[in-house]
Amino acid sequence: MSAGTGAVPASVDVLTFGETMLAVQLPGPLAVGAQARTTVAGAESNVAVGLSRLGHRAAWAGLVGDDEPGRLVLRTLRGEGVDTTRAGTHATAPTGGMLRERRVADLVRVHYWRGRSAASQMTPADIAPALGDGARVLHLTGITCALGPGPLEAVRAAAAHAHAQGWTVTLDVNHRQRLWTAEEAGRALRPLLPHLDVLIASDDELPVVTDAFAATADGEERAVDALLEAGVREVVVKRGGEGAAYRDRQGARHARPALRVPVLDTVGAGDAFCAGYLSGLLDGLPPAERLARANTLGAFAVASEGDWEGLPRRDELGLLAAAPGTAIR
Repeated sequence: MSAGTGAVPASVDVLTFGETMLAVQLPGPLAVGAQARTTVAGAESNVAVGLSRLGHRAAWAGLVGDDEPGRLVLRTLRGEGVDTTRAGTHATAPTGGMLRERRVADLVRVHYWRGRSAASQMTPADIAPALGDGARVLHLTGITCALGPGPLEAVRAAAAHAHAQGWTVTLDVNHRQRLWTAEEAGRALRPLLPHLDVLIASDDELPVVTDAFAATADGEERAVDALLEAGVREVVVKRGGEGAAYRDRQGARHARPALRVPVLDTVGAGDAFCAGYLSGLLDGLPPAERLARANTLGAFAVASEGDWEGLPRRDELGLLAAAPGTAIR
């Protein structure tokens, strides 16, 4: 199955939108004054970068402040080949920020500064021009829904429009406990289910969108049943180091194991997984191969520093098959 084309020729393969922030990354605890590295990060733009590196046409239509962090966001995304033509700039609200500190070993703690940010002021009108351009796939995440009532309405309007136009609509649940509770997330996300073709969630996020089932083997099965009955075409479950699984409304089931790589940084792995899955969808790969590509991008992410910096180009997808310590000459 390949992604839908919509009623008119799509200007891009994948359209996504949300909040991309100035990201300050510390190799140690903030309390001891570890030296910082600045970059940009955001769930949706991470996916867009991953897709662009694999040769797909990806557009990001988020909202940033009229400030230097906002200019850095747009400059970075353009440099990665992401279409930011429909990205907006808010005249008074600032670009959001995040700080990520490696607290101990591979445990990472993330702090956000998103209140009253430019992205939190987003409305359906901000997204309308990008929707008017057309896309094969609309990719959404639960994070944007958590930013405030305006962004939630923008997501709902976009999902309804894309569904009506015959695009493929995907949602990564991406629950962030520091942004909202599971109950709040569930109330916001469940109305989207009839518009979704693909729902992607980690195994512990399934209860957020089903409001009924615990994250057990039996609970996962029943949760996926409920999502398919609600209208979702296919459900992809991320299981971290155990790989990923797929089920669809036709009864097909697939599972693929994760690749074994040294873990340097797990932040951004879920976004990389989504980029890999969408890439396989766009390329018309069967479900098992989509899972394999998703797991491959997830492995690149966890084996690299940063949210998106280590993601592969298309000719690099096979690199992780090389033996540890290999020098490619």
